[in-house]
Amino acid sequence: MGRVDPMYQFSLDASPKNITGTERCRQINVAHTLSVYQYTCRGLFERDKLLFALQLCLRIMTSENKVPKQEFDFLCYGGAGIERADQRPNPCPEWIDAGAWDNITALDSIPACMGIASAFEQGQRDWRAWFTSSEPEETPLPGDWENKVTEMQRICIIRALRLDRVLFCASRFVRLNLGPQFADPPPFDLRAIFQSSNHRTPLIFVLSPGVDPTAQVKSLANDLSTNVDICALGQGQAPVAMSLMNLGLRSGSWVFLANCHLMLSWMPELEKRIAEYCAMTEDMPHAPHCDFRLWLSASPSPKFPIAILQRGIKMTTEPPRGLRANMLKLYNLVGEEQFGRCQQRLKYQRLLFSLCWFHALLLERRKFKSLGFNVPYEFNESDYSICHDLVIVFLDEYPDETPFDAMRYLIAEANYGGRVTDAMDRRLVNVYITQLFCEQAISPQTEFNLAPQLSDSPYIIPNDADLASAKLAIKTFPQLDNALAFGQHANADIASQIEDSSTLLDTIVSLQPKVIDAGGESKEQKILRICHLMQEEVPPSFDAAAVRRGMGPRADPEPMKTVLYQEVDRYNILLLTLHQTLKASELGVQGLVIVTPELEEIIEAVLEFKVPRAWSTCYPSLKPLTPWMRDLVCRISALQKWINEALPRCFWLPGFTYPTGFLTAVLQTSARKNGIAIDSLSWEFPIINTPATSIAQYAKDGSYCHGLFLEGARWDLDNSCLTEPIPMELCCSMPVIHFKPVDNKKKSIKGIYSCPLYLYPLRTGSRERPSFVISCEVRCGAQGSEYWTCRGTAMLLSTMH
Repeated sequence: MGRVDPMYQFSLDASPKNITGTERCRQINVAHTLSVYQYTCRGLFERDKLLFALQLCLRIMTSENKVPKQEFDFLCYGGAGIERADQRPNPCPEWIDAGAWDNITALDSIPACMGIASAFEQGQRDWRAWFTSSEPEETPLPGDWENKVTEMQRICIIRALRLDRVLFCASRFVRLNLGPQFADPPPFDLRAIFQSSNHRTPLIFVLSPGVDPTAQVKSLANDLSTNVDICALGQGQAPVAMSLMNLGLRSGSWVFLANCHLMLSWMPELEKRIAEYCAMTEDMPHAPHCDFRLWLSASPSPKFPIAILQRGIKMTTEPPRGLRANMLKLYNLVGEEQFGRCQQRLKYQRLLFSLCWFHALLLERRKFKSLGFNVPYEFNESDYSICHDLVIVFLDEYPDETPFDAMRYLIAEANYGGRVTDAMDRRLVNVYITQLFCEQAISPQTEFNLAPQLSDSPYIIPNDADLASAKLAIKTFPQLDNALAFGQHANADIASQIEDSSTLLDTIVSLQPKVIDAGGESKEQKILRICHLMQEEVPPSFDAAAVRRGMGPRADPEPMKTVLYQEVDRYNILLLTLHQTLKASELGVQGLVIVTPELEEIIEAVLEFKVPRAWSTCYPSLKPLTPWMRDLVCRISALQKWINEALPRCFWLPGFTYPTGFLTAVLQTSARKNGIAIDSLSWEFPIINTPATSIAQYAKDGSYCHGLFLEGARWDLDNSCLTEPIPMELCCSMPVIHFKPVDNKKKSIKGIYSCPLYLYPLRTGSRERPSFVISCEVRCGAQGSEYWTCRGTAMLLSTMH
């Protein structure tokens, strides 16, 4: 687990030893396993507890020969290495996408699951009903498959078709094979943790953003009538901390050293002092007092001393989850005296409720990953507290007319917006604050719905919103948040769960030993086979000089030729790198060349069906290795067709390494053609319902482009506007878009959504390569632009598969 997070360092010397004597052998496989699980879970973040339980379960079952290697490999990699040349046709392309069918084909090659591909051909209706069920892991499999498969094979089928349910199926797998207590982590109990410690055991809080355990330690100390001395570490605090420790060791008081990550350079001294007093026996003159306890808190850091982590008891502190829990936490920060400060009592009570809801929305929306925020911001209680005071000041200063514009600006732009670095995220924050800070929110005659997209919404501002009534109203909120409460579609939950499942599986892969079981294909044989196949698939490099000679006399616009030359040069660098590194990998595993760290990284990535970093410099992508290679072949084919035949009538926009360069060339071509300044040009984006292959004429101005995907919505071909997505359809293809330069364009009319276009699903991109390309104006349809802003609707040039 230390490879998952640097703070996950455990030692059996520090775990409870409650299995002794003659009972040890009998209990070691049951009681000690549970004891280690419960002890370890204290120091794991919530996101990693299921990972640890699943790893524990798989290791135990593997030692008992209950996990066939083929099934485990499929769980890790799915159909990543499948060859489509001999693949049987997909019988259900309308609901099984190409990636899922790759998984089914790979699963069909496992002896225990042989015949599952043909089962889809014979029982499409039954399999579709199972596929669309809300809990497929609990729903019986179609036909006789329910009685044929083991639980390991069931999780493989879930992994093949419903990646979003892998976490739930993994929890079921652990529950059925190890016991229900391993699928339900123990609740956090600071008193119980304290009772399991002694004066030689540091107690370490592993911090999460926005959480401070100081109050919990103080409360426990008060309950036990013990004194606790607190030192917030920072520059110059080392002597103070050491003095408090020495005093505590003599007198038996507690010492709490907070924020150890701010003084990592002093941590070796602390490690040495802990080792000194732990080495003392009870009869020595300066032995530590039996009531002494050392409490530490630190954010995760690889530089934190491993010896302290292994010697101590670790506890994770995480913020509350869910809208209900976050709102209650905020209301608990408001005392009766502060609540009564504002003279505009009714307005204040209702706007406070709106502000708490706004803060909770921003925190919890992060769970939707890229559909929530492009950048996951760490909003905290200080943001809320400042805005709380701001509301009181504005209401008291302007009793007659509430200055909503000023309040909205200072809250969304100046305070919370001060953390927001992405323009689309800033737009979303402004949409939320506009919905929540308005005249209707303070009107006592209306029941103001905080979640307007949710019918029969329980999220209503109570008319009598005093402190006690507000808390009671919040306690009636559902424990589980509906995606519509955030303005999201139910598909956003599925997208988030798919990403969480992928992270779990990637972590399991990273934790596996780099060895091959006896009797299986060796690592060297596997590398040689994969490299040989890839070398056959990688296209040859372009002859850049021949391309320039051939394109010179052609009538293609000069800016377009320049784009082509630049694309050829970039792809040549990538293709040359591919050919060289694949050949070097073959020679390296045969011992004919030295395996450098860079080459070793490429070999390990290829073994895990991932794209090596050395191959990712040309254009960004999140695709696994096999789909990435297919995509590369398509990109090279599109360029080769342009070179060999003619300027495309409809460009495949995802094929460009720098789509922004292509769009600039389109503007330059239009500016030169019409004799106007390029700076005066902007864009229009008419949607063309004609298929790309049927376009027979060049655009009069600008270019037709295809290959874009729409995320967070669906395109209504009949009405040519955005509409609700189909359940479980996370992305849909966009029709051909005419990127049309226009001069002196008028301001967009109502009913238009400015839809951002990104290179790939990671909307933040990287520091070197932002993902944002351009904002395309499209028709909203029945809903307003704010509706699609809350949905996180965007267009992508590439997807995961």
